[in-house]
Amino acid sequence: MSYAQIEASDMEMLSGLMGLTEAAMGAVYFLEEHWKKGWLAKLMDLSPEGMEELAREHGQHTGTLAGLKRRVGRLKRFGFLTADTDSPTVQRIMEYLNKGMSVVLEFGRYGDSLEAYLLVANYLTRRIRGSYVQRMETALGEQSQKPRPLVITIEEAHKFLDPQIARDTVFGTIARELRKYNVTLLVVDQRPSGIDEEVMSQIGTRVTCLLDNERDIQAVLTGISGASELRQVLARLDTRQQALLLGHAVKMPVVIKTRTYGTPEFYQALGCLEGDDLQAKLDENRRLWGGDEDDHGIA
Repeated sequence: MSYAQIEASDMEMLSGLMGLTEAAMGAVYFLEEHWKKGWLAKLMDLSPEGMEELAREHGQHTGTLAGLKRRVGRLKRFGFLTADTDSPTVQRIMEYLNKGMSVVLEFGRYGDSLEAYLLVANYLTRRIRGSYVQRMETALGEQSQKPRPLVITIEEAHKFLDPQIARDTVFGTIARELRKYNVTLLVVDQRPSGIDEEVMSQIGTRVTCLLDNERDIQAVLTGISGASELRQVLARLDTRQQALLLGHAVKMPVVIKTRTYGTPEFYQALGCLEGDDLQAKLDENRRLWGGDEDDHGIA
């Protein structure tokens, strides 16, 4: 990701984590309007003299600008942010999605950094959703083909859908739109009570394993008919391989047992290939990804 691609709205979503006050966010929007696309990089490189001149000429507070520079400077520790202004990350992901390929975002050593997690996930999802909105509106207006339906899966969902930030992230917006633009959410979480109630109310199908926390049970069953009976069903689930399925996908709540992961039958049922069939699939994937003969490919 490039510093030049980060917008003021991306920073606003991080304001609570980074300790950005209302005055600081006002300065962020001012700097974006004043410096346009390169506002963040210019702020990080701004000298004390330049800061005083900027404050004097445009009515900004020097202390606010200094505090803002100090806080956004923490982004420098993220090695995935670069000065390259032509980073094609979003375009490349859209190419994969248009070909029907799944894209997995792995944070590696930044997995424990909530700031990195929220910045990148929200940054990418906002732009991907924006592309889908534009394509859907074009398709409706010109009676052309709609974009391929997209499911965005978020693990540790309470980090993105906490009541304090859900309304400021694109994930809350997508949840409330109910597939309006062919984009929907698959929410995975072990703490459903930490998810915004409005978002929980929009989840159409729920697959719930054993829960022993009363708040989590209440969050999952809120608004569900026969909640008291289902509460007893949840309490009797096995600790492994059993789950309660309810919502739009089934006519009535039902307990399901998941398949055993790792057995040959499991992979066969998923359509995994072997021998010549596997090699043919790998060759096809290399062609779709635009790779060369040295690529290992994805089956």
